[in-house]
This record gives sequence, C-alpha cells and structure tokens, in this order.
Amino acid sequence: MISNDTPRLYIQEVSARDGFQMEPQSIPTAQKIAYLDRLSLTGLAKIEVTSFSSPVAIPTLADAEAVVAGMKRAPGVVYTALVPNLRGCERALATAIDEINLVMSASQSHNLANLRMTCEQSLAQLAGIVQRASGSVAISASISTAFGCPFEGAIGAARVLDLVDRLVDMGIQQLSLCDTTGMANPAQAEELFAQARSRSPAVAFTAHFHNTRGMGLANALAAMRAGVTRFDASLGGLGGCPFAPGATGNVCTEDLVHMFQAMGCQTGVDLERLLLIAADLAGLVGHEVPGQVVKAGVATRRYPFPGAPERPHATPVVQHAADRQ
Repeated sequence: MISNDTPRLYIQEVSARDGFQMEPQSIPTAQKIAYLDRLSLTGLAKIEVTSFSSPVAIPTLADAEAVVAGMKRAPGVVYTALVPNLRGCERALATAIDEINLVMSASQSHNLANLRMTCEQSLAQLAGIVQRASGSVAISASISTAFGCPFEGAIGAARVLDLVDRLVDMGIQQLSLCDTTGMANPAQAEELFAQARSRSPAVAFTAHFHNTRGMGLANALAAMRAGVTRFDASLGGLGGCPFAPGATGNVCTEDLVHMFQAMGCQTGVDLERLLLIAADLAGLVGHEVPGQVVKAGVATRRYPFPGAPERPHATPVVQHAADRQ
C-alpha cells in the first residue's frame, strides 16, 4: 500500500546510450536528436543522451558531439553522457553536457573486458577524471556487475560497498548500482541497496536493472522498498552490454512508469506522451522491442463488451504517432 508520504520517484532514461549502443546499424544523427527532443517533453528527470566512448569500440555512438550540440533542452531535465576514460572526459567537457557518468565494474574480469584495465587502474583513472572535471560539470558514477558477473558469478556485497566508499571518497555523490546482465533477484536488490544507503546516507543512489531474466520490474520494486527513488530505464526495453555475454535490454521505461503510477507513486512522467514515442520506436531501430504496455495498453484501458456497440472511449492507447501538443 502506497502512503501519502511516499517520496517522488525519478525516472532516468538511458535508451539513447544503453539502447542505441547495441543496435547493429547506426541511427542517423538527426533522428537521434528528434528522438531526444521528444523524450525531453515527457517529464523524465534525466536523459543519458550518448557515450563519449571510442568510435572504434562503439561506432553507433560516434556522433556524440553532434547529438549534444543539436538537441533541444527542456527545463528541469538533466542531460548526461557516459565517459569511460580521460579522453572521453575531454571530449565531453568540450560540449554543453550537464553531467558526466563515469563507469567501472565490481568484477575484475568484466572491467578487463569492458574497459581493458584492472579495477585498481580504473579507480586511479576515475580519480584523475574527477580532478579534471570537478567544478566544470556534475559527476556521477556507475558500478557495473554489482549484482553478479557473467564471467565470475556472484559478487559479494562487501566488494560493492568498498567501491562505493572509494568513489564517495573521490567526492562522487551520485552512484548507480548496475545489474549489467540481469542476474539480480528482488531479495538481493533490496538488501544491497539497503546496506549501501545505510553506509552512505548522503549519496543519491540509482537502481539500474536489466530485464534479462524477467525480474527487472520486481527488482525495481525491491529497490524502492529499500528507499531508492531514482531508476534508470530504457524506452521499449532496449539495451545491453557489448562486452557482457547474454546481456539483454534494460527495464522498459514505459512499463516501469506504468507500474509505479498504477501503485499511486508520483513520477512526474506523462505516460501517454511516453507511449506515443514508444509506439514509434520499432520503426526507428528497425525491429520489434520488448515493451509490454505499449502493446497491451494501460491497465485502465477498457474494451467494448462483445456484441455491444463500441463506446467512444474504447480506443487503443496509442492513436497516432504525433505527440500531444
């Protein structure tokens, strides 16, 4: 049961980075910008618009500078970009991005596969990036494989909490704990976030779940029970990790928003407008996407009784492809 004093929840959209990086064909820059401009008008708290990664490693995001330069900004929305190294930081700082999101893995093997360095080398590099960027841009950090690694298996909570401590010691106060390949379960999610929040109460923690094994929404609900109010999600359930075998899409944004709003939680998101964008997503990426609510309609949708005249309000949830004005 949701009480009146339930805190506002903040939805952070990652499809333009976590989703588009996995697409086999690059989406034209103008289409990316138009997509981001539509997302900006939905009430999302934060949008991860791109990654300043090597164009060789992730060619689908090679247009990072052009995307940041071309998009329209909506008041109240934080625009962030992934920065994997110092070179990426320098590129990001040359743009008007609001925030950089640093990344490392809790797992040594995934860190080597993803970033080509040990965890200790990553920590040293992140400290240098923080020193370089402090005062110029907001800084957040993501701990990948915090709930399990496809190479090593279980990752102990003590390991994750130690990394939280070390990142906080660098001055980072926004941290995401990421279930990179969908290995988390609700009991684990609630316990780890509860421990992290108790250990570092001043930190704004984000839950970043993938739906690889169908537990994404359940894990988000468990994180909310632990006091988390910030959630990464990807429109249509796009996403994955190119350096993690078996990784599939993130928790679907419209499904997550629908769940929270059906429970009575305040997200600030215009679900109807979000669904209109989700309805066009398959056309943008060239394949079907796994989101459910855009296909079934919201839970309050009603249909005419068989044989009865169709009622005026019994219409599909998505009536057209253009946003409401």
